[in-house]
Amino acid sequence: MAVILIIMIALLVGADQLVKYWCVNELKPVGTMDFIHIGSFKVFDLTYLENRGAIFGSMAGQRWFLIGFTSVVIVAGLVAMLLTVKKSKYISFTLGLFTAGGIGNLIDRARLGYVVDMFELKLFRFAIFNVADICVTVAFVLAIIYFLMDAKKDREKKKAESNE
Repeated sequence: MAVILIIMIALLVGADQLVKYWCVNELKPVGTMDFIHIGSFKVFDLTYLENRGAIFGSMAGQRWFLIGFTSVVIVAGLVAMLLTVKKSKYISFTLGLFTAGGIGNLIDRARLGYVVDMFELKLFRFAIFNVADICVTVAFVLAIIYFLMDAKKDREKKKAESNE
């Protein structure tokens, strides 16, 4: 399972970097491209953005802090993933997604000094994001689901014990 997770991370990082490469070469010169529209209603556009901060552009200009912090988080994520691989495939997969996203954005920060973002959700005003951000967001949602289910199991267990 650990090998599969490492391959998954490599594939996700590769996909992230490939999309970003395309964006720098094809999207950057034009700025924005139509992507998904329903009639005249815009759903998604591709918009080139250089994000010099973290989530929603916060901590802009803190490149070295973000590189250091992200590196520590990635190492912790990898270690946790490898330690949980035999206990919980779900948590290991979640940590793998989280780590892949961190690596994808770390590569940009270290190489370019900013993160390349491109997906702009037009349904409502939202941040422009990338494949790595999607990995981190999905991992976060999966973690919340896991912990909510785990808390529910604990409540049910305590209730069963108190009924005995």
